[in-house]
Amino acid sequence: MDAHSDDTEKKSVSFEASKDFDPVLVDPSEELSLHRGLKARQISMITLGGSLGTGLIIGSGTALVRGGPLGLWFGYSFMGLVCYFVMISLGEMCAYLPHKKGFAGYATRYVDPAFGFALGWNYVLKYFIQTTNNVNAAGAVVQYWTLSVPIEAWMVIYIAFIFFINLLGIRVFGEFEFWFCSIKVVAIVGLILMGLIIDLGGNPQHDRIGFRYWRPPYGPLREYLLAEVHNSRLAEFLGFWNNLTMALMAYIGTELIGVTVGETENPRRNVPRAIRRMFIRILVFYVGGTFVISLTVPSNSSALFVASKSQAGAAASPFVVATTIVGIKFLNHVINAVVLIFVLSASNSDLYIGSRTLYGLAVERKAPRIFAKVNRAGVPWPSLILNTLVCFLTFLNASSSSSVAFGWFSSLIASFGAITWMCISYTHIAFMRALKAQGIDRNTLPYKAPFQPYASWFALIFTGIVLFFNGFSAFLPFVSSSFITSYIAIPIFLSLWVGYKVFYRTSTIPASEADLITGKREIDEEEERFLAREKLRGPRSGLQRIWDAL
Repeated sequence: MDAHSDDTEKKSVSFEASKDFDPVLVDPSEELSLHRGLKARQISMITLGGSLGTGLIIGSGTALVRGGPLGLWFGYSFMGLVCYFVMISLGEMCAYLPHKKGFAGYATRYVDPAFGFALGWNYVLKYFIQTTNNVNAAGAVVQYWTLSVPIEAWMVIYIAFIFFINLLGIRVFGEFEFWFCSIKVVAIVGLILMGLIIDLGGNPQHDRIGFRYWRPPYGPLREYLLAEVHNSRLAEFLGFWNNLTMALMAYIGTELIGVTVGETENPRRNVPRAIRRMFIRILVFYVGGTFVISLTVPSNSSALFVASKSQAGAAASPFVVATTIVGIKFLNHVINAVVLIFVLSASNSDLYIGSRTLYGLAVERKAPRIFAKVNRAGVPWPSLILNTLVCFLTFLNASSSSSVAFGWFSSLIASFGAITWMCISYTHIAFMRALKAQGIDRNTLPYKAPFQPYASWFALIFTGIVLFFNGFSAFLPFVSSSFITSYIAIPIFLSLWVGYKVFYRTSTIPASEADLITGKREIDEEEERFLAREKLRGPRSGLQRIWDAL
């Protein structure tokens, strides 16, 4: 063990001292960095179900109350289109250069090192909050069953659980998330089918609901902040606009493929495959899920999350409310158990992403070097420990109800997430400019994103508009806590960007000088070695090919 340790330290020293090594452009060697241990089926399933969490399962209740059935469905559908545009933009960059520094590394290469620094730390801060938010939600979900155990106790158990899964390495994490996400996918499909059956009369009351809840007094739109604006049409528009922010929060996390690409086997093949399936996933899970909720739950239900004044009912998902309304017994407890799996899986993947993003910054010398350390399993353990410690911010629940804390965290996540999407879109625009300036045909790329450059520009501008009006409710009337949580991300991002730019005197990278080559040869060689190993394994059986395709 000592000999292995000394050997690793010598490699680390030579790695640091190498004149040819540029931490911004070249990935560290395999034994000193993250391991490519995510298999095709794992990355596909994680991309499919990894982002399914509190935004859809719990947050949709708030969206229904404020925007009504039409506002809920259209808000999630429209932001789903924006999400798809962001994902195809990210996918094109990831497939071309699947490095281990996340999408902040692309911003550093193609835009400006200061821009990459600000994006990276913005994303780290986002996952500090998002992991905490999901742990908070998990505690609230359990309180649907009992209040006899303090919520703090549940939170400690959840934090320890996700920490040890991440500590065991990428292969263990990938396998856990594969089965977690499989359960989530099967569950959401089952919930959608259940909702349709309930709506069509297949319930104990034999009540065919149809579009009843889309008509007055339940819908199609709800009047949000009517007492403050004194105009019903404006109140309906504000309800819809608020749903765009809620939908943004629900979709945030789909960009995790930009982080997992550094630990994915054969990313040139698997990343495009995952991206191409994204549209169907958004259509089925988010658009289909919110449509079913709008059919089966009245928007004025007091059981929904935002309307509940007691912690006992705070975690009642719209899917749970739907079964309770029609008198289906016991199934609500089964659904609540599924919801718990949703939020635990989301917490698990959030902790993973936060630790890997901080690791990527440390490798680029944009965070303390200690966070670039990895163990034998390729786990950046100092980064993991810091992200885990931040999770204990969830004890804010001790002084605030779960619903209040959920609202605070949701606003912060939406702001940090919107900035992330804008940065990804702008980085992709810079990437396309660099390709054109240097004479590289996009048709030769492993994956060519459709609808470009219009899709990236649309995502950039519209997400910016949503971010700007994210906290409009804080002014009706003015609430300092809501204002701060809605907009604090903007000055933080600008301070990081400008501060790094002034201190290090960086400049925007011209398209003709953006580095599209460095580090690509090493990734090409790694891919060739993987394909050679796969060839030695012989042809795959029919069952194995089906398994790989899932």
